[in-house]
Amino acid sequence: MNEENIVISCNNLEERYQFNKVAKQASGAVMYHCGDAVLLAAVAIDPKPVEEDFLPLTVQYTEKAYAAARIPGGFIKRETKPGDFETLTSRIIDRSLRPLFPKGFHYPVVITVTVLSSDSTVDMQVAAMHAASAALYTSDIPVNQVVSAVRLGKIDDEILVNPTLIEQENSTLDLLVVGSGSDVLMIEMCVNASEKEHVQVPNELEEDELLEILDIAQRAILEASSSYENDFKRVKKEEIAIELAEDKEDAELYQFIEKNYADAVSKAVQSMAKSERSQALKDVRATIMADIEASGEEPDKELVSKMLDTYKRSVVRSLILDNDIRADGRALTEVRPIDIDTNILPSVHGSCLFTRGQTQALVTATLGDIKASQSYDLIGSKSSLYETFMVHYNFPSFSVGEAKPARAPGRRELGHGNLAKRALEPTLDLKRDGTVRLVSEILESNGSSSMATVCGGSLALKAAEVSTDKLVAGIAMGLVTDGEKFCVLTDIMGLEDHDGDMDFKITGTADGITALQMDIKLGGIDAEVLKNALYQAKEGRLHILNIMEEALENLTPSNALPSSVAFDIDSSHIPAIIGKGGGTIREIIEKYSVSIDIDRDNNLVKITGTSKEDVNSAKEYIDTIISTPVKKQMTYEINKQYSGKIKKVVDFGMFIEMPDGFDALLHISKVSKDRIRTLDGMFNVGDSIDIIVLEQKGKKVELCTPAYLL
Repeated sequence: MNEENIVISCNNLEERYQFNKVAKQASGAVMYHCGDAVLLAAVAIDPKPVEEDFLPLTVQYTEKAYAAARIPGGFIKRETKPGDFETLTSRIIDRSLRPLFPKGFHYPVVITVTVLSSDSTVDMQVAAMHAASAALYTSDIPVNQVVSAVRLGKIDDEILVNPTLIEQENSTLDLLVVGSGSDVLMIEMCVNASEKEHVQVPNELEEDELLEILDIAQRAILEASSSYENDFKRVKKEEIAIELAEDKEDAELYQFIEKNYADAVSKAVQSMAKSERSQALKDVRATIMADIEASGEEPDKELVSKMLDTYKRSVVRSLILDNDIRADGRALTEVRPIDIDTNILPSVHGSCLFTRGQTQALVTATLGDIKASQSYDLIGSKSSLYETFMVHYNFPSFSVGEAKPARAPGRRELGHGNLAKRALEPTLDLKRDGTVRLVSEILESNGSSSMATVCGGSLALKAAEVSTDKLVAGIAMGLVTDGEKFCVLTDIMGLEDHDGDMDFKITGTADGITALQMDIKLGGIDAEVLKNALYQAKEGRLHILNIMEEALENLTPSNALPSSVAFDIDSSHIPAIIGKGGGTIREIIEKYSVSIDIDRDNNLVKITGTSKEDVNSAKEYIDTIISTPVKKQMTYEINKQYSGKIKKVVDFGMFIEMPDGFDALLHISKVSKDRIRTLDGMFNVGDSIDIIVLEQKGKKVELCTPAYLL
């Protein structure tokens, strides 16, 4: 096929797609250009399907150091494991493209997006999404939809569509929406704090404003995806012949289960505990297997499991849609019972054990100085950046009753930690000069563990006495619909996530939304459903915030908290605090067991230590240093005689204390016209001596004796 160049201008983006130029052995490939950014997206498919009932899709977004004209730092001079930004971008692409594959598609597919050339003004996540979608749509894989990503920002109450990275830095909103046609497939949003008239503003979004902004995004997506689909049709490859796996269906077996075990399945579904529900369903399956075998037939365990799961799903959804009954007996808008314990770990700066139903998160807060921040690189940044607020999410296997060894955090863990960070960060003090690390250990999980991390994290910050404007709570919403009727579920558990149609996580304060993340399992979401979900989530969020506020009333300060004090000084005092060769500041640090940071730009000194008494003593010592008047060196008249005092006698001369208190060197060669080789016995420390100033250059003064000039 001949090379094709397609240029598309839409939503403030000028994009060029090159097809049939590179990677021609891949199922689909495109060279994507936007500004100086060049990305290669390639799609490959394994012709042998997997036996399991799932889509084995892998997305790999990689940034090459040469794309920014750099050599990788560190000992190994090549790219190694992906960074957090690369992993999170891969996850966004995966979540957006996965719904486009046809049902029953079980062939392994790998989508690789490589940044070949960077541009500091181009949004790499939007670029990577468009490149991956174009490569997939024009490949020989039977995917017949193309997606569009649009990022919206807000500056001075003006909504910007696909702002540049420079504009994003000043935006109070970061909203990424991915969709196809009129369908929204994925949403990620967070707000940014700002400072107005010296007052910090978190900039939460109210529900109505968010709906208006999403409407702008939806119209932009419809326009862009329509353009992509129309222009890419002519370069779309002929689809390969593949067989889509058919669901293992046995209508007779399904009816057998429905007729004979309906009560048992319904009872199992409504078991209160997750473990009880799982065991009850296993018992039902064993009974079905035994009854089939007793009838003289050989039961197919896999088929029985499949039909039982299908029937169980229909029971769960029917209870909700027809009877407004959830598996655990809650009302559709009801939040599970919440229990909160703060500062339960005596040696930790701040801790919170947050339990909601059968989901439990132990969140700890650790405070450090600016040196404890995490350095990282972005392809569009010319220098290293530093992260002073970190949220790390861990999901050990025992939290879901599984016996598996510990492993490094995966994409899910990084994604949940990033969502919690984006939810909490807008409420932190913009002017903080230290580092804060939150760690969430999920001890038990039955849905919504990331939202438990947000709630526990907000309280852990308070327990560590970190300056925050407001408490933040998070809640996960679900959806069950039959196409006509729908029910929105508050605070979904694992069963409702698995058998439902939506996973919608929303975080915020009492005044509005700080972050959200939505994945749709359907083709899209109706505006009415979205509105209902947002307002129902608000009710649940406010309920949780009230319980969190009550928990704060019983908060006991941690004994492990470090003590710190910060104060302004005159820039002229900094050399005195540091001392010659850093001797004075080292002496203070060692004597009082504290750390001292001096901010030369803002003339600020910060002292931190484990003991408040030591910190105050160190400050008093520094106050003594800076209270001593700063001596100013006088300007001497050349060839004029002055009287000084001998401070020290050395082999090469004497140090003389001048009338202004500063020391100057009288070299042995300038003591007498006779070339004497030693001063031993000639002069004593403390004696007065007449000297003549020969030359002065700044603080350096050249001296001689009157005898030298005779």
